[in-house]
Amino acid sequence: MAVAAGPASSDIDRCIQKCFAKERLTEKEVKDLCDKAKEILTTEANIKQVVTPVTVVGDVHGQFYDVLELFKIGGRPPTHNYLFLGDYVDRGYYSLETVSILLCLKVRFPHRITMTRGNHECRQITQVYGFYDECLRVYGNTEVWKHFTSTFDCLPLGAMVDGKIFCPHGGLSPSLESIDEILELDRFVEIPHDGPICDLMWSDPDERPGWSISPRGAGYTFGQNISEQFNRDNGLNFIIRAHQLIMDGYQWQHDDGVLTLFSAPNYCYRCGNMAAILQIDEQLNHEVLQYDPAPMHPTERKPKDSTPDYFL
Repeated sequence: MAVAAGPASSDIDRCIQKCFAKERLTEKEVKDLCDKAKEILTTEANIKQVVTPVTVVGDVHGQFYDVLELFKIGGRPPTHNYLFLGDYVDRGYYSLETVSILLCLKVRFPHRITMTRGNHECRQITQVYGFYDECLRVYGNTEVWKHFTSTFDCLPLGAMVDGKIFCPHGGLSPSLESIDEILELDRFVEIPHDGPICDLMWSDPDERPGWSISPRGAGYTFGQNISEQFNRDNGLNFIIRAHQLIMDGYQWQHDDGVLTLFSAPNYCYRCGNMAAILQIDEQLNHEVLQYDPAPMHPTERKPKDSTPDYFL
């Protein structure tokens, strides 16, 4: 397959080189990057159609060195296609580097890289869990944070792999019975506190049947009967989602109707979990690849607070 590149931009190529060299972008480079990213993202549907082969990635949460490790394991763009399911920022120490390199790759290779929105790609959450403070500390103002968060408003709400695998960040919604209904939503907003967009970002599969109020305080939990009906009604093989820490990096639920991927190994640098990505070929055969954390960077130290909030 020929490489499908985006706007042939020497500026973007230089930014990609800087990112892989572990150098931060300037404030102007961030603004230009976000402007170009928004031009591309606004042309994409609420549910982005993705063709195989593709590698699906769950939460990465600002763990930049683990993202570089991920590319070593799964293959470096643009020779490999990637679908990232959100939660690029917060928690880890390198949210700026992480979201910068992914957006650079998205702009340079828009048909090779798909990025969808996670519950952390919003203003409220990033002000609590690290990204806002990181932007302020590095750049001395909030302008870079504003550029990125306005770009987050443009990210698709999910993806569809070869028309058979639905990929939201979190899960399903009692307000949505079909993919077509998701396509009709107005996504270019801050993530609401409730409603279908909120549910797609926040909901989780559960062993209990039906719908239940989520302990997260947003979204719902949904049982196997819910996911089975949604898959059946929409002609799906299964659902891939992220959003939850899984100690093995992946977990099948609902009689293999739902797969959770978590791609931030040793989450928060202390949880001890493995990470996983899923490779899908043209026949929809799929293989899970698990991996351990990359070697710790010298500036990474165990945080003073000892208990991560597993619900966010």
